[in-house]
Amino acid sequence: MSRDDLDARIAALESRLHAAEDQLAIQNLLMAYGPLVDSASAEEAGKLWEEGGGYTFTLPEGGAKRLTAPDEIAGMYTWPGHLELVNTGCAHLTATPRIAVQGDEAEAVGYSVVILKEEDRWFLWRAAVNHWTLRRTDQGWRVVERSNRALDGSPESHALMRKVIAA
Repeated sequence: MSRDDLDARIAALESRLHAAEDQLAIQNLLMAYGPLVDSASAEEAGKLWEEGGGYTFTLPEGGAKRLTAPDEIAGMYTWPGHLELVNTGCAHLTATPRIAVQGDEAEAVGYSVVILKEEDRWFLWRAAVNHWTLRRTDQGWRVVERSNRALDGSPESHALMRKVIAA
């Protein structure tokens, strides 16, 4: 094998390794979300986002709301309704997303569910589809925007699910 062939193989392996590391770092970032919000670690949860980034979610009464990172997002995890979930016992689970990385920008699309404890039983309380945009920063990958739509059969939830095809 020539030196040029060896250099080309090493460069290809480095490129593949870098891509795999990006995928893993993004997946680990997204998987940290549930344990942080379920343990009422509000400030740490807010820091998953880039400063000025946002989280748009479906409101229980319909419509959507956007909160800005880090303070408004962290503040959401101190709302009485969220703390009631945490104190009752809940699990915010992020399903393994489909991740597409383009340089220092990325998108991830996938499901999430909230499991809630009621007396001595656990039940699926909420299911949603999520679209995350992410950016590589000096602190590693951070969320830029997260859109979360309840799986309620709405055109908005279907449109967000279709993003998985484009990712």
